[in-house]
Order: sequence, then C-alpha cells, then structure tokens
Amino acid sequence: MKTIVVSDRGQTRIPFLRGILVRSLLDAGLDFEVAHALATSMRDRIGDRDEITSDELRSKVRRLLESRGHLGVLESYRLPFKAPARIVVRNRDGEESAFSRNRHELFLRASGMKPERAEQVTDQLYERLLASGVVEITTRQLGYLTWLCLQQDVSKKAARRFLLWTEYSQSARPLILLISGTVGSGKSTVATEVGHVLGIVRIQSTDMLREVMRMATPERLLPVLHRSSFDAWCALPIQDHAERDQEQLLVDGYRSQAKLISVACEAVLQRAVEESVPVIIEGVHAQAELLDSVVSDPPPVAVQVTLAVLKAKQLKARLKGRGENAPKRNARRYLERFDSIWSLQSFLLSEADRCDMPIITNEDRDKTVQQVILQVNQELARHFGGTPREVFGVIIEQMSAAASGDSWFDVAGALAE
Repeated sequence: MKTIVVSDRGQTRIPFLRGILVRSLLDAGLDFEVAHALATSMRDRIGDRDEITSDELRSKVRRLLESRGHLGVLESYRLPFKAPARIVVRNRDGEESAFSRNRHELFLRASGMKPERAEQVTDQLYERLLASGVVEITTRQLGYLTWLCLQQDVSKKAARRFLLWTEYSQSARPLILLISGTVGSGKSTVATEVGHVLGIVRIQSTDMLREVMRMATPERLLPVLHRSSFDAWCALPIQDHAERDQEQLLVDGYRSQAKLISVACEAVLQRAVEESVPVIIEGVHAQAELLDSVVSDPPPVAVQVTLAVLKAKQLKARLKGRGENAPKRNARRYLERFDSIWSLQSFLLSEADRCDMPIITNEDRDKTVQQVILQVNQELARHFGGTPREVFGVIIEQMSAAASGDSWFDVAGALAE
C-alpha cells in the first residue's frame, strides 16, 4: 500500500510517487542517479506511514538533501504536489489513451508474472518515465522498454513470456481455454479471475448452457438433460440399475449428458473462432473432445486444464460453503451424493490423464490462477516464437541509438529527447 500525500489544505490526496520526487530533484539540478537514490531513500523512510502532509514531506526532503551535502540545490528545490503528469500512450492505429498502471500490471500478469512482482515492475517503469519527462509513448516503445526491463532486472524467462504474450496479442489467433472439474472444484471462481487477468470477456459456463437447453426441451423428451452430472445415470433407459456396475453407470450417465451439451458448447466455440475472440468454457462438461469440432485456419490456441480437490474433507467443506453462501444451491443434496461426486472426479481425472490434459490441484485460488496462466503461456510457446525485432519492429534500433547507454534506464531517458 502506497503512502498517501495530503496537500497542506487537505484538498488533494495522491499516492507518493518516487518519479515525481525524482523529477523535482532533477529540476533542482541533481544528476539522475543521485536524484533516484535520494527519492528511493525517502520512499523507504516513509514507507510505513499511511499518510503524510506535503509540508512535512518537503521538510524531510530538505533535511535529506542537507544531510547528503547537496546544499547547492536547496534554494532551487521545489516539490510540486499535484496530480502526476499524464503520459499519453498511442497504439498502432494512432488512437491515444492515458498510461494505465492497472492495464500494464495485468499485461505482465497475463505473461505469467506474479501480481506483486508485476506491480513493482510497472511502478518502476512509470516512475522512470515520469522522471525523464516523457509525455508521449507508443505501445511498441512501451512494449520494448518493458521487455528490456524484464530482460535486465527480472529474468530472461519472464522477458520471453512477455514477448510471447505480446506477439499473441498482436495476432488474430483466437484463444480457447477449457477449465473442467467436478462440483465444488472452483471452476467458476478460477475462470472469472483468469478471464480478468487475460482480458477475456467471454466466459461460458456449461451449467448455464445446460439450463438453457432444459428450458427449450421438456424433461419427458430428454430426461438425462434434466439431472445433475453425477446422477444423470438415473434417467438412462435401463431397467436393471441394481445389477449394473455403479461407477460405470455414473460414467455412462455423465457421457450421455455431456454429448447433449456438447452441441451448445461447440456452437459457442465456433462462433468465437469465426469472430477471432478468446473464450473460456468452464464446467464439468468442458472436455477435450469439444475441440474436435472447431474448424479454422490457422487453428486456435487451445488450452485445457482440469481442476481437482484431492482431499475429500476439503471438497465436502467447499460444498457446504456453497450452500451457506447461496442457499438455493442446496448443499445438502450435494453432500448426500458426495460419493457420486467423488467418483465422477476420479473419472474426470482419469480422462484428463488419458488426454494429456494438465491437472491442477486447487488448494489456493491465487496459486491456481497463476498455474492456469502459466499453462496458457506454455501453449503459446508452441505457436509463437518471434524475436524482439519481429515483435516490436525497427523501434528497437531507433531507441537504442538514442540512448546514452545499454540499460533500460538509459533507453527510457532517451524517449523524452
């Protein structure tokens, strides 16, 4: 959480930004390295405070300048506590928008970076751009600068994943993400969070598709459709249920229901491919066979994962919690049929293993979301492999030639010239 700077009259409240202080110190006559070090020191000194007044902060900066022997800049130093300068970002079509740290962080997270690290990198880049006096930047310049920062300050793997996600984002290839799992495995929650990070607005639940089909088809015509996935076998046209293998009956019922719902799922996928938009299908029926019906050239980037809760006690607790948070979901019914739900999960995991579909144990939501995103990036590596110059264009040579050094700090500073 950033320290909030409150103006002397209490009229404005803005986060402390190291880049603003760096710019003020540069205007006062300090070199960038010295100004950056002083601003970093000040950030560390007030980092444990929720708020600080602008007057108190000015006093602290003056004392810091004096203690470091920078007496010559005290008179010219001024700290303008106003809203940060607006950095305009221009895309390849010439459209302009304000630099958004939130969007930049999400883009880094979409490339597989953890949330905390993504925030740090974005803040570091933003403050350097502010301190350099950059008021306008293109998306390709920003992309290359971000890649360079990751390459030098984070890791080559992180830079490579960012390059892959950037190349994919510039392509017209649709992304299909299937998230399967039994009742209570967390499919909907994980799909929503993954969709937010990846910028995917089309998230389709197979449960919702099944409900629509139920409304359109009377139970007497398709009784299997009107049962839950774990007890669909009860509606099969079989007279000797008691004499059959119960686990096989459960599988047969599930497969019969999944075959019916696959018609609607395939229509959703084909529409997404035709419009070249990414889509997430989540649900107990989101199986790998759905992709067999998708026809496009080039083929979509398809990612499939199955979520699992491997401890029976934990899955029961989740089912009970669903009932408390949404009473109409009738947790008691799920708990009474827990053995069937557990058996269905065993079958789904076996099918995932047979189809080489990654199985992710969903014990912690944030970790699970991170693992799903990494699976997406791993699949992207099979379809994309452009070099930085191919992804960012000749902007690389232009920016590097203008810089006074090889570091991304130098390249960022050259953007304002």
